[in-house]
Amino acid sequence: MGNIKTYRIETERLVIRCYQPADAELLFNSLNCGTEHLIQWLPWAKTEPVGIEEQIDKLRMFRAKYDAGQDYIMGIFNSDESELLGGTGLHPRIGNNAMEIGYWLSASHLRKGIITESTQALVRVGFEVEQLQRIEIHCDPNNTASANIPHKLGFLHEATLRNRSTDVNGNPRDTMIWTMFREDYTQHFSKQLPLQAYDCAGRKIASM
Repeated sequence: MGNIKTYRIETERLVIRCYQPADAELLFNSLNCGTEHLIQWLPWAKTEPVGIEEQIDKLRMFRAKYDAGQDYIMGIFNSDESELLGGTGLHPRIGNNAMEIGYWLSASHLRKGIITESTQALVRVGFEVEQLQRIEIHCDPNNTASANIPHKLGFLHEATLRNRSTDVNGNPRDTMIWTMFREDYTQHFSKQLPLQAYDCAGRKIASM
């Protein structure tokens, strides 16, 4: 599979796009609201928030990997891009023509349906623009908030794999595997989410 074409997605409430180094202050502010709700599930959150210069370096790395087709890490912004609400992405680590969706949310924006909407957008773009055959979401079985997203969006819980990953302290933990195939998406309600998608040059590549 070649590099994905989509660098920016706009829904009614959200902008989901590739990070830029200029987003460093927004990322710092988002994480500075508190990471206690993230640390148990996402080991990287244990050291956050780091300073602005370190955030810049991290975002430069994210952008470089995006351009190189190695990983597609995105920020979730409000509609005028004045605030970073959380993060998401399409991760090409589960085989050919397949991507894993990951996500996290700022402490100040919980329980607003943001991750549900951003995940719907990535599902629609993944199948309709990027022509993926399979999308997965992985999470800890004890992370009910995270598991509720694929359940709500009609993903199939295919398996819970024992000791597949590690927690923040390096201890083994189980991983739930939620899957949606292209044929499952044909009549999926995510197709009803209006959105626009843009490439790296800001050209519109989809209006749905």
